[in-house]
Amino acid sequence: MAAAAAASDVHVRICHNELVKCDLEIKAAIQDIRDCPGPMSRLNELNANMKEKFHQQRLKLQELEQMAKEQDKESEKQALLKDVENHRKQMLSNQTVWRKANVACKNAIDNSEKDELLQGGDFVRQRKTTKENLAESASDITESLMSISKMMSQQVHQSEETVQTLATSSRTILEANEEFKSMSGTIQLGRKLITKYNRRELTDKLLIFLALALFLSTVLYILKKRLFPFW
Repeated sequence: MAAAAAASDVHVRICHNELVKCDLEIKAAIQDIRDCPGPMSRLNELNANMKEKFHQQRLKLQELEQMAKEQDKESEKQALLKDVENHRKQMLSNQTVWRKANVACKNAIDNSEKDELLQGGDFVRQRKTTKENLAESASDITESLMSISKMMSQQVHQSEETVQTLATSSRTILEANEEFKSMSGTIQLGRKLITKYNRRELTDKLLIFLALALFLSTVLYILKKRLFPFW
């Protein structure tokens, strides 16, 4: 039972880490939307990616909530439900920020297109420079996310190894329990044999005592007849 509880704790930690990872990826995606210079098709692609990330986060929240409801201890159940509520609040906050970033980006794209029409070639060159700078920033963000993803992957791998170790320990405990049951049966049999031998010893002592008493009685009777024949 202890092994099962430990395995459950590991699964909870894995789910929690994945939620943190989702939150970091969503924040980075929101920043991409803020920095998006256009066109609208690019913004639509970023929004589609964002919707998928929120969908994954909702699934993980449901998984963590289900694990919380399955907890035996009320204190652990309430603690996990509180974590679920905190993650849900963070998700709603991210959605609000996402909507605001969308509005700001759409306005910026509209203004950029208007300025481009007014300024012509100079604006095109300026926009190209801005795109290059944004691409550089996006590359840095991507590298940071890859580093975070690698770290989370290592944590998940360590958690899986812990689960395997716990499973092996559980099997060892079960085998030891079976051996204990076998030894217990042997001890019970030995106790019964010792009790039987103790009873046999008592019976033998009683028989010897009776035989000795009979022998002494016989000797006394013979002596009486020899020494006092008229008695």
